[in-house]
Amino acid sequence: MRSRPKGGRPLGEAGVVARTHSNRLITALPSTDRKRLLKALQPVSLTVRQPLYDAREPIKFVCFPLSGVYSIVSNMTDGGTVEIATVGNEGMVGIPVFLGGRSTPDEAFCQVPGDLLRMRAARFRAEVHRSPALRTVMLRYTQAFIHQVAQHAACNGLHSIVERCARWLLMTHDRVGLDEFVLTQESLAQMLGVRRATVTTAAGMLQRTGLIRYTRGHITIVDQKKLERASCECYRTIRREYKRLLG
Repeated sequence: MRSRPKGGRPLGEAGVVARTHSNRLITALPSTDRKRLLKALQPVSLTVRQPLYDAREPIKFVCFPLSGVYSIVSNMTDGGTVEIATVGNEGMVGIPVFLGGRSTPDEAFCQVPGDLLRMRAARFRAEVHRSPALRTVMLRYTQAFIHQVAQHAACNGLHSIVERCARWLLMTHDRVGLDEFVLTQESLAQMLGVRRATVTTAAGMLQRTGLIRYTRGHITIVDQKKLERASCECYRTIRREYKRLLG
């Protein structure tokens, strides 16, 4: 069983403000709304595989990532796992809460270690009801998120594993903000919905052409521009839609 996210002591408002430049939704809010929201947020650090919410269980918190990457996955009855979306500092984990739900058949967990700000679901619903600006930002983000899910589905059906692997690594690189990050082949295989041997072959091709370096669970992006050219159109399409809607 995966361990629960460890708690973190609430920071003072100045401390939280200093760190929230990493989350685009929070910084998109007017100053008054942002300051009120920050008072309800608590910083938490997560490690690999720690859950944010479980399938069909009440979602207790919504989370605004500052760093790291968080996967939303669907689990099949045969034990298979397929990623349906990823979230980083451009968004929020907990869209079902914004849409009025209490739970979801999917689950969310930390894929690349990082920090986030979280608040109780009930408080978030109250803030959404109170703040038109927060509702507007969340509606725009939800549209971008739905587009990402749809694009992932199209990508999985139409593009090669090498293209999909490049796209996933680029999206992770954008969110982590570093050229090197922790990622096992097993995790990448689960996220792409393929066997580990298939990911080994794809990553090997990217490494042999000098685009990435992979050693002992660490990925290093060696040539981002060439990796973008090796990726399918989905990376650019998803990125463009987030920029259009969220700035």
